[in-house]
Amino acid sequence: MSQQTLRVMVTGGSGFIGSAVCRHLAGQNDVAILNFDKLTYAASPASLAMIEGKADYQFVQGDVADAAVVSATVKAFRPNVIMHLAAESHVDRSITGPGDFVQTNIVGTYVMLQAALEHWRSLEGEAKDSFRFHHISTDEVFGSLGAEGLFSETTPYDPRSPYSASKASSDHLARAWQHTYGLPVVVSNCSNNYGPYHFPEKLIPLVTLNALEGKPLPVYGKGDNVRDWLHVEDHARALHLIATKGVPGESYNVGGRNERTNLEVVEAICDVLDELRPIAGQRRRDLITFVADRPGHDARYAIDATKLETELGWKAQETFDTGLRKTIQWYLDNETWWAPLRERYAGQRLGLKTD
Repeated sequence: MSQQTLRVMVTGGSGFIGSAVCRHLAGQNDVAILNFDKLTYAASPASLAMIEGKADYQFVQGDVADAAVVSATVKAFRPNVIMHLAAESHVDRSITGPGDFVQTNIVGTYVMLQAALEHWRSLEGEAKDSFRFHHISTDEVFGSLGAEGLFSETTPYDPRSPYSASKASSDHLARAWQHTYGLPVVVSNCSNNYGPYHFPEKLIPLVTLNALEGKPLPVYGKGDNVRDWLHVEDHARALHLIATKGVPGESYNVGGRNERTNLEVVEAICDVLDELRPIAGQRRRDLITFVADRPGHDARYAIDATKLETELGWKAQETFDTGLRKTIQWYLDNETWWAPLRERYAGQRLGLKTD
């Protein structure tokens, strides 16, 4: 590798968004990648099978909350950029098991910041000036929107679930390490991601696979909760740009400008599957079943990505319609990837409050 090689440590690189980032970076010239991942239930090494043999890619299994392992890995790899994506991310699971979210999302982020600070302080000259710690977060930290308006980078935080509270905490830690210690931190907050290699507990892959198998399609409440959908490959491009061109101390919102109600998403999946994989005499919309709403379910999220678009020149390439069709086709074509995951999680309801 040349002296110009960008050395990027990606935490959570075997997860959904992290693997998309690793695949994207592997397609760039002069980028060396270290994927640091605990390999929890939602991770899938198969999502990176196409880059495993590349000379500039390496994998280290480890927990971001394990300070000794994190420190040793950072010292050995000496990254120019740390992209911190490792997180517990499923709201429903956070309702019944918040402890894992506190440990990984809060304690893990603290450990990563401490290791990054130690590493950054050891650097000199251009290496020190160009180093970045990129903390990747979610729009859920902002709480719930009404019928109008968008989340901006200055929207006050108002997390409503154990998941979003843990991510809000980690955002505040990242910014504190910037202001207190001078660590060059950039933060990004994204809207709902979808696309290939998505663990089938989240809405789009879960509904796609249930509909494919003719199972009931549960929709929370009336299905009128609104989300802004962002294709994961558009997000990966944005994250690469923010990590390398973002201004330390700044935050950037990443959104697809694709607002849909949950019911509209489910109906769209049904319609595309009816076209691509029809079942004689059956409409998949008939499988839709309304169930009791998630506790504390936020009404609407929507991102204003103007800052990212104008200052760094990013623009989403996929509309919701084009991205959803590609995603569904990918699941139709890649049963060998998702079938083992369905054995781990078959689609049962999560996130019900216990007494």
